Order: sequence, then C-alpha cells, then structure tokens
Amino acid sequence: MSTRTETESEPAKPRAARAGTTGAAALPTAPCSVVWSKGHAYVLEGFRARWVGVDDRGRPHALSGAELQRRGWSRTRSDN
Repeated sequence: MSTRTETESEPAKPRAARAGTTGAAALPTAPCSVVWSKGHAYVLEGFRARWVGVDDRGRPHALSGAELQRRGWSRTRSDN
C-alpha cells in the first residue's frame, strides 16, 4: 500500500499553465496592447514579443511575457 497522494505523483506544472485553469486571463497578444504592472504601463512590441515600459526613474525597461506574469498585471492601472 502506498502512502503517496495523487497530487504528489503529478508532475509540477508551470505557474502560467495553472493560471489558465483558475480563470486568470492570459496576456494580450495583439501588437501595441497595453497592460499595467506595479503602477507602470507596458506595451507589447509585436516584432520582438516583449513588453516595454519605463522604471521608476523613467529608464526603458523590457520584460518577457513570463516575467510580466510573475510580477502580476492588469488591464487597468493599479499601484500594487
């Protein structure tokens, strides 16, 4: 008799894969889409598939979609 549960035997899923099952929205994919993360706007550059914005000092800052998912994002501005 095994003491392992089913959840222990299942392979770990990446956070992005889990987010899709909980109803969390996926990042937009249209070029020039805008999302907000930690009070800053990020625009999707279509030809490079990266999100570009500025940091607290106004310097350019680029994030991958995975980085933006980890930081948290929304379609409306919030200062979290």
